[in-house]
Amino acid sequence: TEEEKEKKKKKKKGGGGGGGEEVEEEEPDESMLDWWSKYFASIETMKEQLRQQEAAAAEAEEKEEMEIAEGSKGQAKNKEKSKAPKDDKKKKQQSAPELPEKKNKQKIDELKVFNKELETEFNNFEDWLHTFNLLRGKIGDNDDNATEEERIVGRFKGSICVYKVPLPDDVTKEAGYDPNFGMFQGIPSNDPINVLVRVYIVRATDLHPADINGKADPYIAIKLGKTDIKDKENYISKQLNPVFGKSFDIEATFPMESMLTVAVYDWDLVGTDDLIGETKIDLENRYYSKHRATCGVSQTYSIHGYNTWRDPMKPSQILSKLCKEGKVDGPHFGPGGRVKVANRVFTGPTEIEDENGQKKQTDEHLALTVLRHWEDIPWAGCKLVPEHVETR
Repeated sequence: TEEEKEKKKKKKKGGGGGGGEEVEEEEPDESMLDWWSKYFASIETMKEQLRQQEAAAAEAEEKEEMEIAEGSKGQAKNKEKSKAPKDDKKKKQQSAPELPEKKNKQKIDELKVFNKELETEFNNFEDWLHTFNLLRGKIGDNDDNATEEERIVGRFKGSICVYKVPLPDDVTKEAGYDPNFGMFQGIPSNDPINVLVRVYIVRATDLHPADINGKADPYIAIKLGKTDIKDKENYISKQLNPVFGKSFDIEATFPMESMLTVAVYDWDLVGTDDLIGETKIDLENRYYSKHRATCGVSQTYSIHGYNTWRDPMKPSQILSKLCKEGKVDGPHFGPGGRVKVANRVFTGPTEIEDENGQKKQTDEHLALTVLRHWEDIPWAGCKLVPEHVETR
């Protein structure tokens, strides 16, 4: 396997090839690593996990088949049954075995690769804001056949809660604030806000062929409000699996401009370009969600190199904000690399190296540890979106 070859190479170079050796081998290569190294390492991890799950599922299936000797009907049913939950498991388990694997392989930090849309993992980001389509009334007979899509005139976003009065004790205790206002506290104002949207498009896979030669010449088109970007001059010739590796910056105003459309078109010399496919992302739901889907939380905090922290806020700032908004006690940073949030204590490293190898004291690693376990915090906690790539 590739891994063994790597190890042999290392042994030749350094002899012994123990744990310490390998780290030394890795260190000088830090400058060679970039985001793509991280991405491909993560994809390998994802594939490996899927393989393991498939193997486990196949094993379980074989066992079942051996136990059932009731003729083909019974078997067929069981196969179907065991296949259905298998898919669910695949999705759920992806996040679990990431950490131990990383250590055995190389020292590359990884991100989370979702083999689906981010919304499906986080309940559509409708944790308090729900979207209802507003439909135009039917005028005359010709509207009877109109699809719901055609009748949409806008979308209403909001939330409706019905309470039994007086409020039960558990609600009053949990809310920790004036129960007369119910669940609608700490909710952002609905004034228009200006945002900067940065869209990273990594690659497309298995595109539908659009040309006679069975290939396509794909390019990216992005639309958000009045902004319409067509990256036509950078089309990729004769390719169904193009690697784009591009980022686009767009300024927008919520709530007027919140539906982002990312499309892939086929470039044609003659005639109009054909749409191969598109995906729509509701940015506003992501922005207001308590899962914090604005910029994913990385595994580590680093101030240089391929893993530089990309969020405009540092982990400690994010943590303070979350604690304040959720009325959570903390964060209290103590000596010996400890931080207390609510009634939980987290530990972690307290030093960070800058580019020149100088060590400095920092609370950022500690804050990040809490963010990565934010779902364990009582009442206000929930899973925060990790640094990721989603597949749409």
